[in-house]
Amino acid sequence: MNDIATIASPADRAEKLEGIGCKRKRVEDVRFTQGRGNYVDDVTLPGMLFGDFARSPYAHARIKQINKASALNVPGVLAVITAEDLIPLNLHYMPTLAGDVQAVLAHEKVLFQNQEVAFIVARDRYAAADGADALEVEYEELTPLIDPHKSLYADAPVLREDIQEKTVGAHGPREHPNHIFTWSVGDEAATEAAFQSADVVVKEYIAHPRVHPCPLETCGSVAHMDPVTKQLTLWGTFQAPHVVRTVAALITGIPEHKIRVIAPDIGGGFGNKVGVYPGYVLSIVASIVTGKPVKWIEDRMENLSTTAFARDYHITAELAATKDGKILALRSNVLADHGAFDACADPSKYPAGFYHICTGAYDIAAAFVSVKGVYTNKAAGGVSYRCSFRVTEAAYTIERIIEVLALKLGMDAGELRLKNFIKPEQFPYKSATGWEYDSGDYPTAMAKAMQAVDYDGLRVRQAQMLEEFKAGRSREVLGIGISFFTEIVGAGPSKNCDILGIGMFDSCEIRVHPTGAAIARLGTKSQGQGHETTYAQILASETGLPADMITIEEGDTDTAPYGLGTYGSRSTPVAGAACARAGRKIRHKAQLIASHLLEVHHDDLEWDVDGFAVKGVPDRRKSMKELAWAAYNNVPEGMEMGLEAVDYYDPPNFTYPYGAYFCVMRIDIDTGEAKIERFYALDDCGTRINPMIIEGQVHGGLTEAFAVAMGQLIDFDENGNVMGASLMDFFLPTAVETPKWETDYTEVPSPHHPIGAKGVGESPHVGGVPAFSNAVNDAFAKLGGVHTHMPHTAANIWTYARDLGLQDS
Repeated sequence: MNDIATIASPADRAEKLEGIGCKRKRVEDVRFTQGRGNYVDDVTLPGMLFGDFARSPYAHARIKQINKASALNVPGVLAVITAEDLIPLNLHYMPTLAGDVQAVLAHEKVLFQNQEVAFIVARDRYAAADGADALEVEYEELTPLIDPHKSLYADAPVLREDIQEKTVGAHGPREHPNHIFTWSVGDEAATEAAFQSADVVVKEYIAHPRVHPCPLETCGSVAHMDPVTKQLTLWGTFQAPHVVRTVAALITGIPEHKIRVIAPDIGGGFGNKVGVYPGYVLSIVASIVTGKPVKWIEDRMENLSTTAFARDYHITAELAATKDGKILALRSNVLADHGAFDACADPSKYPAGFYHICTGAYDIAAAFVSVKGVYTNKAAGGVSYRCSFRVTEAAYTIERIIEVLALKLGMDAGELRLKNFIKPEQFPYKSATGWEYDSGDYPTAMAKAMQAVDYDGLRVRQAQMLEEFKAGRSREVLGIGISFFTEIVGAGPSKNCDILGIGMFDSCEIRVHPTGAAIARLGTKSQGQGHETTYAQILASETGLPADMITIEEGDTDTAPYGLGTYGSRSTPVAGAACARAGRKIRHKAQLIASHLLEVHHDDLEWDVDGFAVKGVPDRRKSMKELAWAAYNNVPEGMEMGLEAVDYYDPPNFTYPYGAYFCVMRIDIDTGEAKIERFYALDDCGTRINPMIIEGQVHGGLTEAFAVAMGQLIDFDENGNVMGASLMDFFLPTAVETPKWETDYTEVPSPHHPIGAKGVGESPHVGGVPAFSNAVNDAFAKLGGVHTHMPHTAANIWTYARDLGLQDS
């Protein structure tokens, strides 16, 4: 007897699957909304101890002496670990993802405020904190280096004395003790020739200041070295659990097969939880020393001041163009402030990440990009912060400098973009910096967006408001911010990308049980993206099994196949592709089983939503539920029992999502207040797996973009004191400040991806930041201004208006 599913129509059966394109509710929200999530700080083990750091009050100082006795005398304190204790174990430094080494605990010198100096282990977290406060450390304060522009001065203080004599770094020659690398890409001679022949040249200094991902959950870990089995289990806030396991094995010397890394639920990552932090290492060391599980959880101030920052790019950008607005060449020179150690999370071959996609969506024949990394007395670990390896900095560069060019030419900024777009017929398109864009239709997306916001009408209204302001009848002006961005995601092809020499593939393992239920395990790790929902939808479409019958599991290195984790919008482009391909392997075997059961050649079968039917005889069919059962009792001769598959996907290319964003902003010249009147965001992420989740991702990314553009800043005073290390000083928008978002889309699937998906989680941040900034600058450009720098706080806007002489006396 056929399964009941054969009775229903194909459309009804497809709806029941809840596959690709379905607005399926997030299944993980059931536990989150009921307070049933399981986070690192929820892990409690018998006899568990707690660790805390004693940290430096200075940004740059020599450690003269550490008195452990004062901390050991605190009731409940069991151990105090310093760099001197780690040196015999060769654990005082650890390798970074960028080819540098980073101090696990400060040795001889501290290099940024709140750097880890000692690890206090105690019976409870309060005793550990008291012990950290009680530790006596004698410092000799040194001159701090805060301004990256002064890092390479002849008289600049030498920061990294451990590598002072090292003349060659991971990415080439070093020209100064504070110099990390100089990296360039593009044709310098052709670019210079284009600039020499151009009718118009514009040049602008564009600062993208230091900010922080600031996830809801701070970083933490629980380590347990079993004294009997010598098995290390490490729970932690890890965006890439397998990479952490490999790094832990390299650092500690523990065989990798004796290390189990578990990433439970994670309360946001945004890049902050990609790297390895001293707390992870010290919890392991402390567990080995004490024979007990040890938990380390940082507080908010520690997270903001010591874990991986983002941005801190100081950019000089230039465009060369004809007098009618055709862009001929781009040149960009960047000074990158990496802090005290080069711990940036970038693929090994790209010390500046993917910044060289700064030609954006435009057909620019020549380009040259140069990035120089330097050390300063600040926390290390530059990460992408909801973008793919410095793509936000790249998009900000091109979208700001094209506005400057429009102003110079007296041309409308929207018209200038349309004139210079890569045309649909040019794809696949090879950029001047070496990227091969896979697909796109930029003019259609831009036209749809301009029509949706009534762009021409906005410009008329802007002119009217400007006249009202000049006539003294209003104190508000209107800014129209445009951002058209192309992102590069899906890291990545192993020919381009690796971390520590490991290619950036990803993986999926599927096991279909006899009853038709299935479990899929992947090498990625969700931090709120809805993987448990969307991966199941991909598999539902590929296997014909309902999504609610498929369990998705991530984050446990003992069960999941090796993968490179979740960041850079790589989950759908890479792991999602592995999902689809593994599902197709399942379907292929099921087809062979169906041909056996139906007694026809497998080529005489066709896929029919949730099973196989004989071509031309649709009533002769077998559902996937029936085939799953048969896989365990009635397979063709010579075939293995079971219905399982594994796929490791190494993509042939990146994917290139893009979008057109418009921000309409009213600015009160006398108060500096900026009111977001409207924000419209059109994205093209290729095939849309779950429109509802896409909308949520766009809302989240835009909210973070709004925060970065309009308020976020990790600043320092001249002594290296961190000025934004609490939520009293670091802007996190609430529902009160956050604007209303309008979302829209076009859909051009990626031609090389198994399901045509491109990724979307980080696009709204990449495109959102320049849209907000351009709105501010557009308003002031109409008043004779040139360029304002982020963050565009009310105070900064007010100050700029004052400097332009726009305020009433």
